[in-house]
Amino acid sequence: MAFWLMKSEPVIFSINDLAKKKFGGWDGVRNYEARNFMKSMKVGDKILFYHSNALPSGVAGTAEVCRAAYPDPTQFDRKDGHYDPKATAEK
Repeated sequence: MAFWLMKSEPVIFSINDLAKKKFGGWDGVRNYEARNFMKSMKVGDKILFYHSNALPSGVAGTAEVCRAAYPDPTQFDRKDGHYDPKATAEK
């Protein structure tokens, strides 16, 4: 089991949002190092949920990885701000 720090801006997606939904995907990640870390996550790994750009910023709660990594669907959606015209399903 590994431990990970996942950062989110609470105005976009907070620990309270996660608590209501029970699970959530992490979309829009375009930094290769962060993406590769996320690919390394295994079901059952623990997460420290970090609120950035908050007063105060810091760890707001804990979570657990509940699904193996999968491609970010927003990269294929032309209407989404995270759309990537170079993305292919094979990558």
